[in-house]
Amino acid sequence: QVQLQESGGGSVQSGGSLRLSCATSADIYRSYCMGWFRQAPGKEREGVAAIDHMRSKAYADSMKDRGTISQDNPKNTLYLQMNSLKPEDTAMYYCVATPCMSARQALGEMAAPSFTAAYWGQGTQVTVSS
Repeated sequence: QVQLQESGGGSVQSGGSLRLSCATSADIYRSYCMGWFRQAPGKEREGVAAIDHMRSKAYADSMKDRGTISQDNPKNTLYLQMNSLKPEDTAMYYCVATPCMSARQALGEMAAPSFTAAYWGQGTQVTVSS
């Protein structure tokens, strides 16, 4: 059974926008910090954005002025709105639920090779063409 279900990826031109969604159960949604990381072929994993139980948010420098992480509580859904997309944003994007003390901690941990989330989604592909 898929615990985190991502959607919203696709192919866009440079400068375009996408909104990724991650639907999950109420138990997971309420129990963990949540966030997004991305993985592109030949590149290191990068934490993109995270949100914690206090609704504090953290972003990678590469996404700070272009992305917004948000939650829809009644729907138990996490979102990542990405604007002004660039070809270097091309990657598989994964939603994760992970224990954390802060969004900043979660974001930093996502990039670590040893990172193991409580729950992972299957990923959604984002492709940005120039």
